[in-house]
Amino acid sequence: MISLDRARALAGAGLRWRPTSGDAFRIERSGFENDVFTVSEMTIEPHEFDTGTILGFNGTTEWALDSLALEDALWLPREDQLRELLGSAFRSLTRIGLDGYRVGVVVAGTEENHDAADTADAYALALLRLIRLAADDLA
Repeated sequence: MISLDRARALAGAGLRWRPTSGDAFRIERSGFENDVFTVSEMTIEPHEFDTGTILGFNGTTEWALDSLALEDALWLPREDQLRELLGSAFRSLTRIGLDGYRVGVVVAGTEENHDAADTADAYALALLRLIRLAADDLA
């Protein structure tokens, strides 16, 4: 799984999240430091009242958080999502010894390698480079 530092760096660099079923995230609030949540399909049930209809979201856990602003959530993208975001810049994923991974990408016509202990972090480093390069081009 991607490290929190890399996930925060991606969010800070401008990577936008459109939540879909199966996505992992953390709540960036006090009291949730050790929790990772997963977006999942939920049953939505209409409740009729004299004042109108309310849609109730029925969770499967013992407690429920009624709602959460996307700004309070930190997306923890999976390896496949990061690889997809790299698009045509992605060239290779290779193992480095027993302790690391290298993601090869083409950036501005030049091949680059990004190394990390975890594959998701290696992908994240490469994606950060692409995002920052694109931001520099727009400036």
